[in-house]
Amino acid sequence: MREMARSYGRGADLLVIESIPVISCPNCGESYLTAETLHKIERIKQQRKALAVARPVAVASFM
Repeated sequence: MREMARSYGRGADLLVIESIPVISCPNCGESYLTAETLHKIERIKQQRKALAVARPVAVASFM
């Protein structure tokens, strides 16, 4: 199992969740999240004001 970060929303509503456990299939290499992980992500998003810590993030535009 490995961990990854995912971002949700954009601009002032951007939330980055770190250390999300990701399972990779040993046969095909496809990565997926368990139902339990998806439920926890939803709880974190709903409770973002209580759980999130503000940190500066560098942002670059592709254009």
